Amino acid sequence: MHLQESGEMYLESIYILTKKSGYVRSLDIAEFMGYSKPSISRAVGLLKKAGYIVVDQIGYITLTETGKEIAEKIYERHTTLAELLMKLGVDEETATEDACKIEHNISDKSFEAIKKHVEKHKL
Repeated sequence: MHLQESGEMYLESIYILTKKSGYVRSLDIAEFMGYSKPSISRAVGLLKKAGYIVVDQIGYITLTETGKEIAEKIYERHTTLAELLMKLGVDEETATEDACKIEHNISDKSFEAIKKHVEKHKL
């Protein structure tokens, strides 16, 4: 199943929240993303059905191995692109917003080239 940008955003948010507190509930995602509870509930259902997350009996959400791989990939893209933009002189807020837009559309090939360039030049 091809995951849309919104699905990637949810997985990335779950990943970030898990890193922060070790556990995630739908309410945590709603607060973090600024979305309504019904929107989160629908997304959680779709992600669960697709096998990207598991929800236990008391509502805690865990990324599956596949979900975690996607979330880590998107998170790495986000942080690398935001850092690069800030080092180029873009303010943090704009860099973060722009990285969020780019991270979902950039090809693996282009991102790897950017990542190698950043590492090579210690940007």
